[in-house]
Amino acid sequence: MAFPDLERNTRLVVDHFEAFVNRRDLGAIDRNMTADFLDHDGPNGRQVDRAADRIMMQKMHELYPDLQVRVKDTVAQGDKVVVRNLWTATDGRTGQPVEFHGFVMWRIEEGKIAERWATVTPMQEASAQALSW
Repeated sequence: MAFPDLERNTRLVVDHFEAFVNRRDLGAIDRNMTADFLDHDGPNGRQVDRAADRIMMQKMHELYPDLQVRVKDTVAQGDKVVVRNLWTATDGRTGQPVEFHGFVMWRIEEGKIAERWATVTPMQEASAQALSW
């Protein structure tokens, strides 16, 4: 089985984060995901489709108006891309800065994202996280 270009797959995933999260382009999920996309670790740990992921991100943008994600590292092998990322935001209700980080593995199929698995830390106030060790 031949796998597509690893660099192209990595760019797809990084660009998806940039569009979907940082630029608040909810339509990116339709352009970047397969029609039968499956998120194995969606909201509340449930398996969900891209429509549920779009709703989740829309709610995140409402609760955290300055939400940003920064991809810190990427590793690609075969049809998979793994990223380590850092999310930062200000809670729109309290004004407190928050952050969380995670590892996400994406499976690419014919130039689109077909599956997602994630391990994400609980969201914490950024100041509290800086003081803990």
